[in-house]
Amino acid sequence: MSVAPPTHQIRALHTDSTVTVYQAYDPSIGLPTAREGRFPSAWKRDRMTWIKPSFLWMMYRCGWGLKEGQQTVLAIEITREGFEWALRNACLSHYVRGFHADQASWKRQLRQSPARVQWDPERDPRLAALPYRSLQLGLAGEAARRYADEWTVSVRDVTPLAHEVHALVRAGRVDEARTRMPEERPYPAGPALLGHLMA
Repeated sequence: MSVAPPTHQIRALHTDSTVTVYQAYDPSIGLPTAREGRFPSAWKRDRMTWIKPSFLWMMYRCGWGLKEGQQTVLAIEITREGFEWALRNACLSHYVRGFHADQASWKRQLRQSPARVQWDPERDPRLAALPYRSLQLGLAGEAARRYADEWTVSVRDVTPLAHEVHALVRAGRVDEARTRMPEERPYPAGPALLGHLMA
């Protein structure tokens, strides 16, 4: 019998030097980003952007690339160095009594942090919630600029993959759908990297 992953664990497609995250955009942004392999000048570097290492959580969020404004699904390979910098400099996106000293100090930390973290229920291939959580990493200010202009290694348009997996799931071929999905493994992130983010 398989054991469920820990409640807070990053699972991602990763190599020795990179980690893959997902975002979904309107084609006016997504297509040129995939074509050029970097974010265009029209991508607003002064706004918060959320990246997700979980393919299925991204599918839940963008409706398999069918939601308005999210029809282009991108797999963005970024440096592990950048990803870990964001985690080290992140704070939780919500206040947790007993974890934070008090609400005022959490709000101060939130204002000062260039990144923030949410842990949302991971999803199965039918997009039902699972009992363990998936990382969402929000990047703002310096983190967003570095993500767009320094950390990005490659960009792939995985919209066709999203549609293919969706079609297999709808046809009841869930095991086959799983074989098409990215192989996400636990990311080596111990307490030094995540301890301040696991309330």
